[in-house]
Amino acid sequence: MNILIYGATSRIAHECARLWARQGHRLVLLGRDAARLEPVAADLRVLAGDAQRVASGVLDLGDEAGLRARIAQADAAAGGFDVVLVAHGWLPEQPAAQSDPAQLRLAVEANALSVAQLCEAVAPLMEARKRGTIAVIGSVAGDRGRQSNYIYGASKGFVERYCQGLRNRLHAAGVQVVLVKPGPTDTPMTRGMGSAPGRLASPVAVAADIVQGIGRGRAVVYTPGIWRWIMTVIRWIPETLFVRLKL
Repeated sequence: MNILIYGATSRIAHECARLWARQGHRLVLLGRDAARLEPVAADLRVLAGDAQRVASGVLDLGDEAGLRARIAQADAAAGGFDVVLVAHGWLPEQPAAQSDPAQLRLAVEANALSVAQLCEAVAPLMEARKRGTIAVIGSVAGDRGRQSNYIYGASKGFVERYCQGLRNRLHAAGVQVVLVKPGPTDTPMTRGMGSAPGRLASPVAVAADIVQGIGRGRAVVYTPGIWRWIMTVIRWIPETLFVRLKL
């Protein structure tokens, strides 16, 4: 398979890429920071055993005018992407995002708007070929707004509704849309956010769930799987009770 990963410098995406590299797939890594991206690409080339199977390049999602052309060029160079994994995001501190309009804007742009922009650049290419999979890493935080992280959660809630609509649009073309909802995971993004390390999921295990879920074409992948049941309970709490809870 030809696999595009945007956000491969994230710990979870890097572990997904390591699994795919071992399986012999061809990888294209795109991101904003070449200095951070190149060590990831070098690691994957070693695992793949063939430097030609791993390519990397710079793509700034802020370049709205050139985004679609850049994605189309990368797609053509790879011979058509079979899987696209959108794995970038930003976890703000809730109090800071509440008080600082710039952080509020950044949270929405990084976690919601840029995801849609990238997917809309990829979708027509797969739609025309009538095959492929678009996978997006969301979060369990998007299942219900909670006072501890409602700005981040709201941006991830947008991603869920967006993926539902995109899945509906692309179904007739045979293109799959997979939404991944990790629970709190031991990554650089979660450090300093108050979670005890022992309560965080392993990024290696989360990546294995993601790669398996994409392979099986599942619409939604909760990882670890227990979060499907935790969030089912949280979603079913009546609002009159939920507003009294400190979650």
